Amino acid sequence: MKARLTIALLLGVASMSATCANSAEMAKAMEKKSFGTTPDGKTADLYTLTNKNGMQVAITNYGGAIVSIIVPDKNGKLGDVVLGYDTLDGYVTDKNYFGALIGRYGNRIGNAQFKIDGITYTLAKNNGKNSLHGGIKGFNKALWDAKDISRNGEPALELKYTSKDGEEGFPGNLSVTVVYTLTNKNELKIDYSATTDKKTVVNLTNHSYFNLSGPGSGDILKSVLRVNADKFTPVDSDLIPTGELKSVAGTPFDFREPTEIGARIDSDDEQLKLGKGYDHNFVLNKEKPAGLSLAARVEDPASGRVLEVWTTEPGVQFYTANFLDGSVHGKGGIAYGKRTAFCLETQHFPDSPNKPSFPSVLLSPGQKYHTTTVYKFATK
Repeated sequence: MKARLTIALLLGVASMSATCANSAEMAKAMEKKSFGTTPDGKTADLYTLTNKNGMQVAITNYGGAIVSIIVPDKNGKLGDVVLGYDTLDGYVTDKNYFGALIGRYGNRIGNAQFKIDGITYTLAKNNGKNSLHGGIKGFNKALWDAKDISRNGEPALELKYTSKDGEEGFPGNLSVTVVYTLTNKNELKIDYSATTDKKTVVNLTNHSYFNLSGPGSGDILKSVLRVNADKFTPVDSDLIPTGELKSVAGTPFDFREPTEIGARIDSDDEQLKLGKGYDHNFVLNKEKPAGLSLAARVEDPASGRVLEVWTTEPGVQFYTANFLDGSVHGKGGIAYGKRTAFCLETQHFPDSPNKPSFPSVLLSPGQKYHTTTVYKFATK
C-alpha cells in the first residue's frame, strides 16, 4: 500500500513539474510589454513571439505592425530583417506603412470610389486622387484587441478590430481577426478573417519592408528574386492597373528564373519609370486555386538568408522602396534610403472594385473572408 502511495505521489509531482515546465515554456514563447501611449491616451503593447529555434517576431497591437523579425544568417548569427522603429511614436507618425497590417483595402482604389449594386461609395483620398491602403486612417492606425492563443508549442497572437460602417467611406460593420503564428519551422504564418453586415470590399495584407542582410546594410539590388508569375498588371501614371494582364516574357518583370532585383530596375521600360522602380502586382501561377502556393523566393548572397512567401491570394505586390529618400530614420537612428528594402504584399489586385475582370473582392453578409500568407525563413 505504501509503495503504491509513494508511486502515485511521485507521478503526481512529475505531472505537476511537466505542467509547470510547459507553462514556463509558453510564457517564454510569448512575452508582452508596454510599447507606449497612443495620441488618445491608450496603451499599446509589444508582443514578442519566440520559437524553439530562437527565431523571434515582435508585433505591436498598434496597427498590427511587425516591429522586428530576428532570424539567423548562414553563420548562425541572429539579426533583424525588417525595417521599422524603436518606439511607438515612430509608428504613430509613420507614412510608409512599415510592417503594418493593411485594410480595409490594401493597395490603390482609383479615383477613391467604387460601386456596389449601383450605389457609389466615395473613399478618403490619400494618394493624389486615389485611395491607398485603407485611407487616411487605415487599419495601420487602429489599436487592435490582442490575445495570446499559443498552442501546440508554437506562439500565436490574435488581433481583433471592428471597422464601423462608413469608416473611411467603406460600407458595413466589418469584424476582422488576424492571427500571427510563429512555427517551429521558422515560418511566420498570418491568417486573415473578416465578416460584414453589409456588402463591402476587403483586401487585407501586411506591408513589411525586408532587407535580408539587415537594416543599414545598404540596398537590396543584389538580392536574387524569383516570382511565380507569368503575368503582371501594368499601371497608368497614377499607378492604377489598366485592366490588362500582361505577359512578363521579354520584360524587366520576368522573374520566373532567379534574377538579381537590380539587374533591370533602371532600364528604360515605361512601367519601371512610372513606378520609379518596381511597384507592381504580379498575377500568381496558382497550382491550387484555394490553397497555399509559392508566390516568391528571395535569396540574399551576403547573409545567406532565404525568404519564401506562400499564399492563398491571387497576387503579390513587389515594391522596391522607391519612395524612401533617407529622410526617415528608423531603428537605431538608421536612415532608410531608396531601395534599401523590398516588400512582397500578398493581395487581390489593386483597383479590383472597379475592374470586373479581376478576381472579386466583394464580401457579403453571411460570407467569411479568409486568406493565409506564410513567410518562411531559411539559410543557404
